[in-house]
Amino acid sequence: TRAEMATIPLGFNIDAPRWDQSTFVGRLKHFLNITDPRTVLVPEEELDRAKALVEGCRAGLVPPGSSQEQLLYAKKLYDSAFHPDSGEKMNLIGRMSFQVPGGMALTGCMLQFYRTVPAVVFWQWVNQSFNAIVNYTNRNAASPISLRQIGVAYVTATGTALATAVGLNLYTKRAPPLLARWVPFAAVAAANCVNIPMMRQQEIINGVTVTDGDNNELGSSRRAAAKGIMQVVVSRITMAAPGMIILPIIMERLEKFTFMQRIRVLHGPLQVLLCGGFLLFMVPAACALFPQRCSLALADLEPELRDSIVAKHGDKVPYVYFNKGL
Repeated sequence: TRAEMATIPLGFNIDAPRWDQSTFVGRLKHFLNITDPRTVLVPEEELDRAKALVEGCRAGLVPPGSSQEQLLYAKKLYDSAFHPDSGEKMNLIGRMSFQVPGGMALTGCMLQFYRTVPAVVFWQWVNQSFNAIVNYTNRNAASPISLRQIGVAYVTATGTALATAVGLNLYTKRAPPLLARWVPFAAVAAANCVNIPMMRQQEIINGVTVTDGDNNELGSSRRAAAKGIMQVVVSRITMAAPGMIILPIIMERLEKFTFMQRIRVLHGPLQVLLCGGFLLFMVPAACALFPQRCSLALADLEPELRDSIVAKHGDKVPYVYFNKGL
């Protein structure tokens, strides 16, 4: 225990955020930490050890000789790979730490192969398949969803993306070339507005669990679910926007140079790399736009839930809190 006391401050709480989550900068540092794409390469056994260490620390059983740095690194791995509600290990493709490698490959290909309808259809379909996995993985896990609902959400979002992309692709045939390059972003934005609410429809139907400031459950709220999902939609569109809006302008300018016309075969890899550069910053920045532990004023809740909280707690609960998902 002496070794323990020497390396871990008294009262150390492994679940307390390292940075102030009420500020954008604090949330940005938090998400830069847990969306670090390098954590994707960490072996499964090391992730399991990190989970055991975090759970042991919560129970007050810290292995002798553990340093605060070791515990914080274990928490980083835990946060990157395990669901905040259920504690279950998330599939690799659905983790936010996979958004940079996965997103850069898909976004780069969507931006490169936008000229023909078959290419647009193929890459939008692959991207929506990827998005469906990410949205399912990062849902509020307290709201179960059936395979049929997942299927309907997937087909609807993919259909929306394809209809938007193909429709705009045909419409922009006579428009300036740059407008055609922005079609993938319009399709991705439209699909996000459908994919996320559909994949998380159970939360809208049944509500999400809301708690007071001390994490005591107060009931389920559909309005809280709607607020959380709306914020996630805004975050996802923001995540994609800079790369998919600015990068086409950069490529449009670059492709006018003679040296770029000589190396057409490298345009695709170049777009993928540049997308990666945008996403490295935009994934944590977009996740940080809103606090993950979202709040809703008591006055904005459904009347029946509000009345039951007031009946039990009086005016002691001005706000309720819930996990909005990512």
